[in-house]
This record gives sequence, structure tokens and C-alpha cells, in this order.
Amino acid sequence: MTDYGVTADGFVLKPVDAILSESFDRARAAFPGADLTSTSALRKILETAAAEDGELWKRLEDLYYGNFVSTATGATLDLLGEDTGLERAPLASTGTVSVTLDDEVEGRSYVLPQGAILVTADQPARAFGTVAPVVLDTRTPTADVGVVAFEPGPDGDVDAGTITGIDPTYRSIYLADFGPADFTVTNRAATTGGTEVEPDGTYRGRLLGIARNLWTVEAVAQAALGVGGVLDVVLSDPLGGVDVSQSYFDLFNFDQRAFSSERRVGQPYFFTVVVAHDFRWPWHTTGPVPGVFERVSAAVDAVRPIGIHANVVEADHIEVGVRATLVIAPGSDGVALLSSVRRRLATDIAALRLGGDVLYAQVVSAFVEQPGVLDVQGLHLRRAPAAFGRITFGDVPFQRVLAEGAVGENLVMGPTELATFVVDGDAFDVTVVTG
Repeated sequence: MTDYGVTADGFVLKPVDAILSESFDRARAAFPGADLTSTSALRKILETAAAEDGELWKRLEDLYYGNFVSTATGATLDLLGEDTGLERAPLASTGTVSVTLDDEVEGRSYVLPQGAILVTADQPARAFGTVAPVVLDTRTPTADVGVVAFEPGPDGDVDAGTITGIDPTYRSIYLADFGPADFTVTNRAATTGGTEVEPDGTYRGRLLGIARNLWTVEAVAQAALGVGGVLDVVLSDPLGGVDVSQSYFDLFNFDQRAFSSERRVGQPYFFTVVVAHDFRWPWHTTGPVPGVFERVSAAVDAVRPIGIHANVVEADHIEVGVRATLVIAPGSDGVALLSSVRRRLATDIAALRLGGDVLYAQVVSAFVEQPGVLDVQGLHLRRAPAAFGRITFGDVPFQRVLAEGAVGENLVMGPTELATFVVDGDAFDVTVVTG
């Protein structure tokens, strides 16, 4: 006999056919010889009642699994979050602004970088970051670009015409070579999304990873990951991982001491927190936008033991790309296929964490799984770390170096490196041919 309800294996839902079969048995016991054929009135009543009982069983199943973080959804997941002291996080407002170039020099292009800080006219100013670079010149003096509020929540929902310009501090640091040229910025429509909250999957992952003890490495990582704009953190000593020859982390005894083996009272101990962050967030405070470094330092200070200090270090954000020849079927739209491949690569690589390698097979799948693609040939993975000129007389030129792997070779990332993919980056060089 099958057990239904709460069992050792979890909650077993009773199906409607089992409920209806039991109803027939009870009807036959109460009314011997009762007509239970498909056209009888008694059968119709029993079928209706069984359907209602089936919905009750589904509700019981929801109530049972609503007691566990791994299976709860919606309001029940919010209640579990309240028990642990971690509320569902709000989302950041998004919108579109129009950028216009003023007082430009003939023949020169001006680039407003991705992540440029735009502000509102009111005080305190609310800050937004651009999600893509904007290139303007005399022929194309105006362009639209998406923006995301730095601070999540309803304060980022602003009316049309509220975003009025570039933050002066940001301009003085990053756009100082523009001379008399300037940008006029305005949002023709209101920004929206700040009243929404993170989905169940994201919230559930944060709840499952919450540290239950204040004095652990996990608690420090959790505090850093709770800072807006932080993608991943690695705690290490020395930088890059545990050194077996002087292994502090392997000698932890958390119920007696924190973060180290035996040490003298008052003797400071330093550990490193490597932080990978969203490119839109500045590393140090710029204008009205607090920097990732300052916010992570403050968050870690709240949970670190006395005498133990964090050295917060920015991770190396490595832009990756590909060079290949894409063979497509006759009649296929090559531009649309390349756009689909870019979006797929952006999604796959965004899922990587610090030290995560970019796998050759993963990139090949992003190409060949697109409808209309026949083959991808000569595929090389690229990484584009920044490098400056070694010897120069005058200004130091910025050089972009593309390190390219062999066919079939993965891109191996170091423990402090995070792979990133820029959708419109020049590291993506794919030639499309018709097969």
C-alpha cells in the first residue's frame, strides 16, 4: 500500500485517481449496488469532490515544502528569509538616456565609456551607470544608451528629464582630455524597476549560502558578497590561495580562535579579500557613487575579529573573445546569428567566477547550437589584458594586447582573474561564410 502525505522520503502527493478510487470503495460500502457508471449522478458528485480534494492535497504539498529554503517559493521563502535575518534584495532601476555631443572638434571622435556616471540635478544626486560605450562625432552627435541605477530600490525610479549630466568628479578624472567638448544628457522617459525585488532563484541561493557563525571565513565572504556590485570574492593568504608551507586556513579551529593558528594577543594578522565586481561600479568612491573598495572594507570590518585585518584587492578583470570562421547555411541571416552567439557567450561567461577557466568546448557549443550554423572553423580563444608601452619618450601610449590560444586550447584563468565578455568588444573577430 502506498503511503501518502509526509513520509521518510518527503511529501508524497495523493493523485486524483487514488482519491476517486477510495471514494468509490466508500460509496459501495455505504450503498450496496449503487450505480457508479460514467453517466450516474453519484459518480459525477464523487468526481467533483475528488477534484477538490486533489487541490487540497496540492496545497498541503506546498505548505510542506514551504518549510525548506531549497523548495520554498514566493511569500513562504520571504518568511524563511526573515527567520535568518536576510531579506529579499530590491532590484536596480533601468532606463534609457539620450547623449548629445556639444562643442566638439571637427574630425575627432569622443567616447563616453561603459559605466560612465550620470547624475540627477537634485541633491543628494542619484547616480546611474551606462551599460554600453557611446561614440560620438560631428556626423553622429546624438545617441541613446541604457543606464542602470547604482543603488537598488525605488529611489532609482526617476521621472523623465531628471537625469541631467555627467558627474563632475567622474568627468575630471576620466574625460579630462575632452577639452571644451561636453555631453548633454537627458532621459526622455522615466526609469523603472526599482520597486521590484530579486527572483526566487537568486534569493534562494543567498539564503542557502548564508553563514550561521559570525567568526568564520564564510561569514566574511558573505559580508563582501552582500555589497552591491560585487560578483565574487576569494579569501586567501598569501594572495591566490592557501600556502601549505604557512597554512593559516588549514589550521583554523573556529570554536576556540578565529582566522589563524595560535598567535600572541595583540599581534595583528592580515588576510586578503580578492573582489571581482561589476564594471559599472567604480573601485574607489567617485562623486556620489561609493566605491567597491570602501564598501567591502566597511562590510568586512563589521564581522572581522579584533586584531585581524582585511587587505581588499581588486581582481583582474580579463576580457575574452574569439577569432573564428563561421559557416552558415544558405539563406541564413549572418548578422542575426552573430548577435545570438554574442548574447550566448555573454551569458555563459558571466556565470564564471574568480579563477574559472573559459572552456573551448563551451565556446564551440555557443556557436554550433545556433539554428543555421553548419560549422565553426579555426576557432581561437583570446584574452585581452591591458599593457602599457615599455619605453617611450613623452606620453605613455596605451596598447591593447590580444593573447590568442591554439585551436582546442582553453583559456586558463589565474586565481585572481575573472573572465568577462564584452558584447561589442573588438576581441570578437568572426568571419561569416555560406556553406
